[in-house]
Order: sequence, then C-alpha cells, then structure tokens
Amino acid sequence: MADASKDRKTGIQVIARAAAVLRALEGEAGGLSLGRIASRTGLPRSTVQRIVGSLETEGWVMAASPEGRVRLGPALARLATTARADMARIAHPYLEELSRRIKETVDFAVLDGDDAVFIDQVVAPNQLRAEFSLGDAFPMHCSAHGKAILAALDIPRAEALAEAELPKEPDRVTHLMKELDEVRRTGLAFDREEHIKGICAVSAAVRDSLGGVGAISVPVPATRFYDNEDTLTAELLEFCRRIETALGAAV
Repeated sequence: MADASKDRKTGIQVIARAAAVLRALEGEAGGLSLGRIASRTGLPRSTVQRIVGSLETEGWVMAASPEGRVRLGPALARLATTARADMARIAHPYLEELSRRIKETVDFAVLDGDDAVFIDQVVAPNQLRAEFSLGDAFPMHCSAHGKAILAALDIPRAEALAEAELPKEPDRVTHLMKELDEVRRTGLAFDREEHIKGICAVSAAVRDSLGGVGAISVPVPATRFYDNEDTLTAELLEFCRRIETALGAAV
C-alpha cells in the first residue's frame, strides 16, 4: 500500500510539473529557453530538460529556434480545437434556452491567439437586433466578451494582451486593468457602446473541467439594453453557472 501511494504521489507530481511547463509556454509564440522555463516554473533546469524532452516526443512542445527555444506544439492545437468544439456542443442548448427566455441574441466566444472569436450563436427573431458572424474576431479591450475572457486569465497575460492592443495608450491599459478587477468581483463584463455605436453587451466567462475559458455574451441594441440591464445580467449569470456545471467545471 505504501509503494502504491508513493507511486501515485510521484505520478501526480510529474503531471503537475509538466502542466507548469506548458503554462509557462502559453502565449509565447517565439518560444522560451530551458533556462527561462526553469525560472518561470521554479523547477531545476535538468528537470525542465527531461520534461520538455518527453513533451516533445508526444508533440506537446516543439523547437522554436536553432538556439534551443521551445514552444507549444501541434498536439495541443488539436486538443484545443476539440475542446472548443465540445464546449460549444455542450453549451448550445443552454444558449438556445437563454435566448428564448430573454428574447435576445446570445453569443459564445473563445480566446483565439490574441482575439476573442465567436464559435457559436443563437439569433433572436427581433427586427432590430445585434448579429455577427461565426468566426468574427473582436478586440479584447472594448468588447464585453473580450473583457470577460481577459478577466478570467492570469493578470500578467491579460495585461500583455491589453498592451498589445493599446501599445501607445498606457492610460487606457491602466483603466482597463482596473475595470477587469471589477469584472472579477462581479463576474460581469460590459460594453456600453464602446465597440460599436448603438450596440451594448453584457458577458460572463465560463470554464470547463480542463481549464478552458470562453465567454457567453448578450449583444443588444442600446435602445433596449439600458432599461433591461438588470434582467439580462441576472439571467446571464444563472445560465453561465448552469453551463459550467454541464461542462464539469468546479463552481
């Protein structure tokens, strides 16, 4: 029994260390050196080298330069694509029910590179409505779903994405980071005609059991949004909790 417990503990430790290496490489398109990974993870360089070698064999990481930098590999991209499809498939019936209840369009977006991209949508049958196309990419800093996703990321990653979108506007980055603190507190992100004049939106992040992050948003013409904001936010939060339960997230 003692040997089995020790083996299980060792296995968990190996998985945790491999996950730490993969997290260190997240968002690093140019890759990182083994020394840099070791610095970020707090692991010995020799341990990082062994883990990277194993991950490279499985396609989870790959060489990024002749100098020895490595980056996330194609196997992770395939897994991410599958995970997104699963999230959209599981969430879709809830999007339909939410749309019927509030009589508004409901969108589902995920982080794709540096953009928030729509992967699913239920369009409400209103004559005046906000409607976008699947695959459309929106800026993170001024869209409700973009802000919801940013708030769900770790702060350094969120700040890096904000700075990439607003490279010459440090004051706006500072303001956005303060706004994201409020999003984390309330669970709600807003776009009050910031991205498109006449269109407002409210959004909330959802997570799956693997740590994947998406955002459910309700875009509404401004003429209907302000009078219905409280109802929309309450319904959205309820359905996001239900969606996370269906996705197997700990809520």
